[in-house]
Order: sequence, then structure tokens, then C-alpha cells
Amino acid sequence: MLLIYNCDRPAPTDPGFDEALARVNAFVEECRRRGTFVSGHPLLPEKTARTVSVREGKPLITDGPFTETHEHLGGYYILDCRDFDEALELAALCPMAAVGSIEVRPVAEVPGVNH
Repeated sequence: MLLIYNCDRPAPTDPGFDEALARVNAFVEECRRRGTFVSGHPLLPEKTARTVSVREGKPLITDGPFTETHEHLGGYYILDCRDFDEALELAALCPMAAVGSIEVRPVAEVPGVNH
């Protein structure tokens, strides 16, 4: 999984929107060409988030992300790479790596669960 941090997505009315969209689409097409693309989506801003925890059997819902941090998760890609090196290579090709950072994390295998 590629977790995209600290990349503000330009609005469709911003001057660089078309160029940014073209770079993202080219990255996705490269992942598809390699047969690694599974899914990927941007996330709405962190102000739209709610955090749910259960204490003493009762749900507690708070506004925003769980932790206070300067980093924000802006989106993700799920890729089916042949190995971790390919995932790192693709993370470096991701256009958002040039303005933010990409965390590369393997998805855990869970016995008896179909992925």
C-alpha cells in the first residue's frame, strides 16, 4: 500500500490542475501496464474525518483524525507488486512524492481471508 502524505490536491479551477491530473493519470497507467494496480483514491480533507473508539461498550466519536500531527494522509494506492523493491520503485514514480511523501507498507496476509 502506498500511503500519500502532505500533498494538497489542486482544485479543478487552479492553474496547475490539468498538469497535476495528467501526471497522476500517467502514474496509474504505468501501474496498470505493469499489472500492479489494484485501487487508489484521494481522501477528503482531514476536517471531514471522524474518529471512533469504544470505551466501556459505548462508542465515542470525535471530530478529526485521532492524532494531532503536521502530516496528513491524503490518499492511497493499493498495488500488487512482485516484491518490496518494485513497490519502492513505484512509490518514487508517484508524482505526489515530489511534493509530499509516500509511505510504503505491505498489507498483512490473514489466513482464511480472501483479499
